Amino acid sequence: MLNVKNISKTFNPGTVNEKTAIKNLSLKIEDGDFVTIIGSNGAGKSTLFNAVAGSFYVDEGSIELGGQDITYLEEYKRSRVIGRMFQDPLKGTAPSMSIEENLALAYLRTAEGMSPFSYISKKDKEFFREKLALLDMGLEDRMTQPVGLLSGGQRQALTLLMATLITPRLLLLDEHTAALDPGTAEKVLELTKRVVSENHITCMMITHNMKQALELGNRTFLMSDGNIVLDVKGQERDGLTVDDLLAKFKAGTGKDLDNDRILLST
Repeated sequence: MLNVKNISKTFNPGTVNEKTAIKNLSLKIEDGDFVTIIGSNGAGKSTLFNAVAGSFYVDEGSIELGGQDITYLEEYKRSRVIGRMFQDPLKGTAPSMSIEENLALAYLRTAEGMSPFSYISKKDKEFFREKLALLDMGLEDRMTQPVGLLSGGQRQALTLLMATLITPRLLLLDEHTAALDPGTAEKVLELTKRVVSENHITCMMITHNMKQALELGNRTFLMSDGNIVLDVKGQERDGLTVDDLLAKFKAGTGKDLDNDRILLST
C-alpha cells in the first residue's frame, strides 16, 4: 500500500540553521492498517506526513502509494488520493465559504473524472446532505452557512468528512483532536474510528496520548530523531501498557522519553 524507502530530508542545508528532520526512514503500511504514531517534538512525525503528502520533495529515497511511485508527484495531485487533517481546526476549510461550497471543493478535487469547474448537481447536493447527517451535528440543515461560524469540533468533523468524501487511499491525521476540549475531542475521535472502519480506510494518526496510541488501530510507531525506533503490532502489541512502551522506547534509543505533554497525557 504505502512503501517508503530510505527517505531523508534536511532543511536549510549548509547554514547555521541546518536540521536533518528525517534520515534513512523506511516503512511499509498494508491496506487497511490503522497506524498510531507517537514521539517527542522534533521526532519527525509531521515531517514524515509532509513528505508523504508532497508538501516538499525528499532529498533521498522513494515513496510509493498503491504501487505508484509518487516521490516527485505534485502535492495537489497526491491530494486526490491522500486525505489529511491537521491539529488546527482552522486548517482544511475555507471559512468564508459555505458548508456546501467546502464540500463541493473537496468533492471536485477527489472525484475521478471531475474537474474543478464541473457542475454540482442537485443529486450531488443531496449526497452532501446525507453525509453531513451521519455526523449527527445538525450540519445538514446549515449547508448554506459560512464554515467560519462553526465551532472547532464542528469544523474538524466537517474536515474529516471532506477528507473522506471520496474514500482516499491513505488518511493522515496529525493530532487532529489535540486543540479541542476533552468532550469534543472524544466525539471527533469516535467519529474518526467509525468513518475509518466503515470505509476500510488505511490510516496513519499522530497522537501525543500513549494510552490512545495503544488502544486505537492495529499498529503503533514510536519515532525519535527522524526515524522509527519501534514498530509494534499483532500479538506483540496486544496487552502492551504505557510503561511497556516507555521501556521499549528506552531500549531502542538508549534514553528516556522526556516529553511532558506525552507523559502527562497518560
